[in-house]
Amino acid sequence: MAQKKQGDLSVLLGYAGKRKGLTFLGLALSAVAMALSMVPYICVWLVVRDLVAVAPDWSAAGAIAGYGRAAFAFAVAVIIVYFAALLCTHLAAFRTASNIRKQGMAHLMKTPLGYFDANASGLIRNRLDGASSETETLLAHNLADIVGTITMFVAMLVLMFVFDWRMGASCLVAAVISVGAMFAMMGGKNAKLMEEYQAAQDRMSKAGTEYVRGIPVVKVFQQTVYSFKSFKEAIDDYSAKARHYQGDVCRVPQSVNLTFTEGAFVFLVPVALILAPGALASGDFAGFVTNFAFYAVFSAIISTALAKIMFAASGMMLADTALGRIRPVMEAPVLDVAENPEEPQGNLIEFKDVCFTYEGATEPALAHVSFAVEPGQTVALVGPSGGGKTTAASLIPRFWDVTSGAVEVGGVDVRRIDPHVLMDRVAFVFQNSRLFKTTILENVRAARPDATRAEVEAALAAAQCGDIIAKLPQGIDTKIGADGTYLSGGEQQRIALARAILKDAPIVVLDEATAFADPENEALIQKAFAALTQDRTVVMIAHRLSTVVGADKIIVLDDGAVAEEGTHDELVAASGLYARMWKDYSKAVLWRISTEGEGA
Repeated sequence: MAQKKQGDLSVLLGYAGKRKGLTFLGLALSAVAMALSMVPYICVWLVVRDLVAVAPDWSAAGAIAGYGRAAFAFAVAVIIVYFAALLCTHLAAFRTASNIRKQGMAHLMKTPLGYFDANASGLIRNRLDGASSETETLLAHNLADIVGTITMFVAMLVLMFVFDWRMGASCLVAAVISVGAMFAMMGGKNAKLMEEYQAAQDRMSKAGTEYVRGIPVVKVFQQTVYSFKSFKEAIDDYSAKARHYQGDVCRVPQSVNLTFTEGAFVFLVPVALILAPGALASGDFAGFVTNFAFYAVFSAIISTALAKIMFAASGMMLADTALGRIRPVMEAPVLDVAENPEEPQGNLIEFKDVCFTYEGATEPALAHVSFAVEPGQTVALVGPSGGGKTTAASLIPRFWDVTSGAVEVGGVDVRRIDPHVLMDRVAFVFQNSRLFKTTILENVRAARPDATRAEVEAALAAAQCGDIIAKLPQGIDTKIGADGTYLSGGEQQRIALARAILKDAPIVVLDEATAFADPENEALIQKAFAALTQDRTVVMIAHRLSTVVGADKIIVLDDGAVAEEGTHDELVAASGLYARMWKDYSKAVLWRISTEGEGA
């Protein structure tokens, strides 16, 4: 991809859009601020020089007040210019992070819905939201510090070798040691440790999301914390990598770095002692003292400059790993859109020699599957678990694209239909429908945002939601998840059915929508089905065979292939797989607990 060929900084600045120029302006201002920050040190040196020159007649040094005012003025100027620099870089950084999130969400809207089954929501959120936040530090602070520090070092090199190159070289020894220590922490093979650290963080985030979602199950079945072994392992892995990097890798180099940068003055003293006799002999001892004072003061800022370099380098590493985590989202496969999309004619659904294999799988989920669903028909997909029922249904709205063969709607390959047109023609009801944390009205209206309040109320009535609305404090304006307002699984399913009814799509895909409903809710859901499926083409996935007895046609899928096809009566009479499944189901329905404690 183009992003991989570009440098990380180019990629990040590309996200800044029109505010990209603010980044360069901020960097220029940062360089100016650092150059100006040298002036107060020069003023201090001039004050020392004048005082030494007239000692002990200090009153003769009449220019020192002017130097003091100049130092103060430049110090204030540095604050103002640096503030302006950070203002520019922050504006650009915030826009960059915002655009990463927006472009990431826009890209995800183009990916097949199956992508979200294969990638946990916690992982996607951590990659897109968390990683984009980590780029702010680099663009808002680190880049400005890098440019400012480079400017500072250039100015330091010039100033250090202007007065006495020997003292200047001694001060730079600490800088050389510091750079070596930083490379030991962040360079070479240790550069990959940050990638491993971030990968461990991703795994922990993903496992954490699963942990929170699984808490109700654990509480219901009184499971122990060992039920979340994967979460504990993810935390332990993250902790181990953090301890290894901070303790084993960084402890000694960072100790060396801090020791020598904070004590840069130590290198200056031996050189000064060596040079002092020569200065006395030449009669320029006053100049020697002045130079020594300058380098003594100047050595104090070396640690500040090197600390900025270290944090800037750390920011670069974080930004690099952050981009590495963002890229999988930005490069997620998108649905191919035909250049000249075709309009489906009618609602006939046809599977023509369809084969499909999930990414990374060795065996196909569907192999040479062919069947048709006539307009207005209700066709049920049944079969053993893992037989390919959900996979087949998901190919109709292009949750995935077929590996070979074709799925057609209205005589047109779904890959040749505009995705928006296809989505408008298909309504879905899943086993575990999700509702947004907003009002009932907006939850239902999500299917058709331009729907009126009256249309939403009619859809709710058709979905048998009257009892739900009646018990809510604000009716359809009640916000789900607020003030203790929660719905049962069956009630949520009926709201989801109202959403599908409001969409008024000619094709309906039902993925065992009554799987988790209690008997009362199931009866109401079945009534809602009658309203939803009337005069529509319906494909339903069923586990309870009683729900498909009246289907116009039943397709039995086993190991990804069509094993049988026909009506309920025809398949029972054929004494094949469906007949055996029906026999087992009938026995299960008749099973009772006897009063004597024996199963009957």
